[in-house]
Amino acid sequence: MEMTHYMELLASNQPWNLILFMAIPVILAETVAITELAILFQGKKTGTIGLINRMAGIIGGWFFLGIFIYLFSNVVIPLSSTGGWRGIADIIAVSFYLLGVIPLMGMALIDMNLLAGSRSEHYKLKLHAIFVAIFLVVAHIAMIFGMLNPSILGYRSTPNMPMEMEDMNMTHSMN
Repeated sequence: MEMTHYMELLASNQPWNLILFMAIPVILAETVAITELAILFQGKKTGTIGLINRMAGIIGGWFFLGIFIYLFSNVVIPLSSTGGWRGIADIIAVSFYLLGVIPLMGMALIDMNLLAGSRSEHYKLKLHAIFVAIFLVVAHIAMIFGMLNPSILGYRSTPNMPMEMEDMNMTHSMN
C-alpha cells in the first residue's frame, strides 16, 4: 500500500515523530479549543482557564512555526524540486498540515497582544475563536488526505523504482 508523506512522517522514527509532529501540536490546539469554549461563555479571558488558553496558544503557535520551518525546508522544497510528491492527496495533506501555522500563529500573536492589540476584548475573543475554527478545519483536511492511499486519486509509483528508493529523500530528511 502506498502512503502519503504526511502518514510516512508520523509512522517513521516511532514514537518521536508522532509526538513532535502530531501529539504536541494537537494537544496544545485542543487545549486552546476546549478552554476557548469556557472563555466564550464567560465573555472574557481571565483566571486559570484564560491563562491556560493563553499559554497553550503561545506555545502552540511558536512550536508549530518551528515545525513549519523545519518541514518546509527539509521536506517541501526537496520534494518539489525532485518531483517526489505522491500525487494530489500527498500535496493536499502536507499543504493543509503546514497551513495550520497561520491560525496557530494568529492565536499566539493575539495572546501576545501583537495582533489586534488596540481592538476591544470582544473583538480579540472573536478573532481568536475564528482562528481555532480555521485550525480545526485545516488539520482535519490534512488528516483525511494524509490517511488516504495516494493511488486512489491517481498516483502511480515508478514501476522500476523500489518504494525504498523513492522514499529515500523523505525518510532521510526526517531522521
